[in-house]
Amino acid sequence: MARLASTAIVLAIALAAGTAQAQQQRPATSGAREAGPTAQILTSVPQNGMTVTHWYKQNVYDPSDNKIGEIMDVLVDRDGRIGAFIVGVGGFLGAGEKDVAVPFNAVQMTTKDKNKHYLVMNSTKDALKNAKGFKYDRTNMTWIPEEQPATTGSPAAPAQRPVNR
Repeated sequence: MARLASTAIVLAIALAAGTAQAQQQRPATSGAREAGPTAQILTSVPQNGMTVTHWYKQNVYDPSDNKIGEIMDVLVDRDGRIGAFIVGVGGFLGAGEKDVAVPFNAVQMTTKDKNKHYLVMNSTKDALKNAKGFKYDRTNMTWIPEEQPATTGSPAAPAQRPVNR
């Protein structure tokens, strides 16, 4: 009986080792994408780094402390730098709102009320309302001028904004 138990254990170990070896020797799938060089893994975060949540979906105020809009999207270039913000202005509960693009350096971050982040832009709500508008093209996942036909749906139907995830 002891011999049967030890034989079963040896077989189980051999089977497990064979399975592990077969998994290691499995060839790469032909549909694999080339991902570039091995990614660098950081052991600490950049000291001056700030999360995008300091801007995204945050209200923007004029210098007189009047709300003039809300950051609807953060546009990042291929080098990973924030190049522009899409600011939603006007409307009520999203209806009738216009989206305009402003450069990253147009929005200044300051603090108020116990160091709460606060975004200020040297502009007015009227200036933003009168600026060129943009709409989100869901097919190409990019912002396009509002007068340009979208690639999804009918040209008269406004494209919907990106969905928060």
